[in-house]
This record gives sequence, structure tokens and C-alpha cells, in this order.
Amino acid sequence: MKIQLSDHFTYKKLLRYTMPSIVMLVFTSVYGVVDGFFVSNYVGKTPFTAVNFVFPLLMILGCAGFMFGTGGGALIAKTMGEGEAKRANSLFSLVVYAGLASGLALSALGLLILRPAASALGAEGELLENCVRYGRIILLAIPAYVLQYEFQCLFATAGKPALGLMVTVAAGCANMALDALFVAVFRWGLEGAAAATALSQVVGGAVPVFYFARPNSSLLRLGRTSFDGRALVKTCTNGASELMSSISGSLVSMLYNAQLLRYAGGDGVAAYGVLMYVSLVFQAVFIGYSVGTAPVIGYHYGAQNHGELRGLRRRSLAVVAVFAAAMFAAAQLLARPLSRLFVGYDPELLELTVQAFFIFSFSFLFSGFAIFGSSFFTALNNGMVSAVISFLRTLVFQTAAVLIFPLIWGVDGIWLSIVAAEALAVAVTAVFLWALRKKYQY
Repeated sequence: MKIQLSDHFTYKKLLRYTMPSIVMLVFTSVYGVVDGFFVSNYVGKTPFTAVNFVFPLLMILGCAGFMFGTGGGALIAKTMGEGEAKRANSLFSLVVYAGLASGLALSALGLLILRPAASALGAEGELLENCVRYGRIILLAIPAYVLQYEFQCLFATAGKPALGLMVTVAAGCANMALDALFVAVFRWGLEGAAAATALSQVVGGAVPVFYFARPNSSLLRLGRTSFDGRALVKTCTNGASELMSSISGSLVSMLYNAQLLRYAGGDGVAAYGVLMYVSLVFQAVFIGYSVGTAPVIGYHYGAQNHGELRGLRRRSLAVVAVFAAAMFAAAQLLARPLSRLFVGYDPELLELTVQAFFIFSFSFLFSGFAIFGSSFFTALNNGMVSAVISFLRTLVFQTAAVLIFPLIWGVDGIWLSIVAAEALAVAVTAVFLWALRKKYQY
């Protein structure tokens, strides 16, 4: 039976509706993981370090898609909840076109700043050249990357999360197959890994455009629209937290890389790269659940169904708690096998990575609550609170911790800083959820 946004959502129905979004985000996260695996095992440790070094910069440029997807999705869902289907379609088209235009501009900007930015972050010599070789190819696909992230959110808003999953799985399989072909068979090195990822992003960004541009069975259709500056501002402010979270996370990753170069050299950066790959996949579970529930929350907020809002908040926190425990247990059990998968060829690097993994895994006990809390307020169209949670979590707390903790605990302090930042973010989220409970009646 098809699930409607207007339905009453039990635990079972919540998981059924959000599972496609969860799997979709996990598959998207696999892109970087697959690149890292093939580069590390078939090209070498220095190119692998380069991919990890430049990846945060590329993420900053692509994350505009999350802003348009989450912010626009919340506004579109609220508009549908108010019974204005025609306006919802117009807003959908406006958001998609704005995302594409932003992607083109960001691609051009990235090509201009790639080399000086990598150099300013400390890359030099062979590391710098590898960063540029990999980054230039990825940057050509940034418009598609932006659209892919955007549609991952908008498929759920359109009532087609399963279709969004199919598109993302197709793009992910294309990435894995092309990586194996270009890197392992043709031996094209870094350029092959970059080309595989870029082509898979084109699949993930272009296929949804063709689907929504034609008559379809979803709630939304891509077509004519009119410029609405107020709606775009609302979209950007709604999605500012997700944009800020992605940008801040990438900036902090650059800071982590700089600290690791100082305290542990290139091996530290490589170990951190493994942690980030695993973290991307594990946290995609929390992000996917939050993306999947956002249109449901936005719809019932627009329809003023306060009882349903209370149920969604309560059940979602329970689901996140179960996911958190599962992610922590999995990380503890799989620390050595996953580390060996990437860096098993270097015993010293392997031990450093496993030690980091055991400490870092405690962050999964906390991160899901802050991620959901930020998304919850975005769905309620309160971009300010959502942005504050994300800003504190991904920039302020982590920056302070990664600068201070290594002075006390050395390299282990760098891994501990992530755990401390996530725990503080949960405390901030709890305060906002309690303080605004009467205003939104959830």
C-alpha cells in the first residue's frame, strides 16, 4: 500500500517510508569510499592521501544541493500541506533551476581556486599535483553533483522515495563498475577514479531531470515557473543549516588534515581518510532518516496536525537511539577489518588507523541526535535554530576541540575531539527541543 504524507505514521510506516532515503544516502556516500579503495590499493598511498586532502574542498562546492533540497523540500511540503498543489509545483521547478545555475557557477569557481586552495592548505610537490589532477575532473561534474544531492531530498517530497533509491543505486553501481574498469583494468590512476565518480554523478543528477520533466505519477512536475525571490530566500534560509553543516564539516576536515600533518605526518591524513569514508557511510543512515522524515514533518506542520507532530518527534528520537547503538557496535567490531581493507598493505599505518577507529566510534552514539534535531527544525521552517545547531556542531565545537585536545593527548586528542563535539551538540539540540516545544506543539 502506498504511503501518503497525510498518513498517521507508526514506527513501521516511518521505517518503510524513510528506508529508501537511508539506502540512497548510503549509496551516495559509497562513491568516495570506492574511489578511496581503488586509489589506495591500485595507485598508492600518496595519491590516496591526495584524494583525502582535496575531497573536503570538492564537498563544499557540491553541498549547495543539500541546501536547495532540504530547504526547498520543507517549503514545498508545507505548501502541499496547505492544499496549494499548483504553487508547490512552481516552487519545485524554481528550486531545481536555481540549483542547476548554482552548480554551473560553483564548477567555474572551483576550477579557478583548486590549485591555490590546495597549496594554501599545505599541499606541495607530488601531493599538490595529485590533488589538482583528481579535482579538475570532479569539478566538471559539479552541476550534476548539486542536482543529485538536491533530488535525493526532493524525491521524498514528491512521494517517490523508492524511485530516488533506484536512481541512486544505479549511479552507485555505475561508479563501482567504472572504478574497477578505469583503475584496476585500464590502470588510468587518479584520473580514472575521478572520471568514474564524475560520470556516476551525471547519472544521479540527469536521470531525475528527465523523469520530472515528463508526465509522471509523483506529486511534482518540472515545468514553467516564475522568479520568486522571497521563496528562494526562504529556501536558502531553511536549508542554511544543511549547507552550513556540509561547509563547516569540510572546513573542519581541512583543519584536521593540517593538524594530522603536524602531529602524525602523511600517515595521519591517510588514517583520517579511512575514518571519514566509514563516517560518511554510517552517518548517511542518520542523514537519510532525517531527509526521509522531513517532508512528513513539514506536511503535518503545514496542516497543523500537532498530535502527529508529537508522535513523529517521539518515535524519531527512539529510532535514532537504536541506530546510534547499532552504529557504535558495528564500528567497534569492524574497526580492524575495515581498516585492513584500505591500508592493510602498511602495518604501521594499519595500527594507527585501528587505534583511531576505536576512539572515533564513540561519536556515533551522539551524532544522530544532532543531525535529526537540525533537520527537524528545518522541516518546521525554522532555519535559524537548525543553522545554530549545525554551526555549533560542525564548526565551533570541533574547531575548538581539535585545536585544544592534541595539546593534551597528542594524536589521540584529534580523534577524541570529534566525540566531544558531537556530545556537546546533543546537549544544545536537547535545549532547543525543550525550549520550543510549546511554540510548535510537538
